Amino acid sequence: MSERAVQVGIARTRAGAVTGPDTAPGLAAAEAGPDVGARTEVTETTVFDALAEVMDPELPMVSIVELGMVGSVTVGRTIEIALLPTYVGCPAIEMIRSAVEHRLAAFGRPVEVVSRFEIPWTSDRITPAGLAALATAGIAPPRSPADTRCPYCASEHVALDSVFGPTQCRSLFYCRDCRQPFEAIKPV
Repeated sequence: MSERAVQVGIARTRAGAVTGPDTAPGLAAAEAGPDVGARTEVTETTVFDALAEVMDPELPMVSIVELGMVGSVTVGRTIEIALLPTYVGCPAIEMIRSAVEHRLAAFGRPVEVVSRFEIPWTSDRITPAGLAALATAGIAPPRSPADTRCPYCASEHVALDSVFGPTQCRSLFYCRDCRQPFEAIKPV
């Protein structure tokens, strides 16, 4: 098992999202190689389901589908994916593009992944499952700093430590009640 598979498995376990005993969902299929897709009819639904297995490299407890980063899926002779980056200049977008290409290679068709900005990504695109996975991992959902609550104790008594978190899409907070530092997704 690769280091990436181990890290994703740990993140998914912490988020309560592991469906099998030894692996995160989709890793076995993603690592199995190109023959996997040859037995499956390639439709927008099967491609979308495969994309739900591609985890965000900066937030490995959520998939790019749960984050709302998949703008469109078109299946023809080529599988075309439009990604909606969470921020312009997102440093992880090339890693995500590569992971999408790797995962969809199993379908045995050429894959074209492009970043689109015509429809901007907003934090409203995060699915309820994505919000739950973030909260379970100790990351507050996107709200204005005045409305941010602690993901550990749900307290409103929090302080913004830094608008600059570990990535462009997160800020750092501190809970005055349970005294836990935590991250929060910035609302966009």
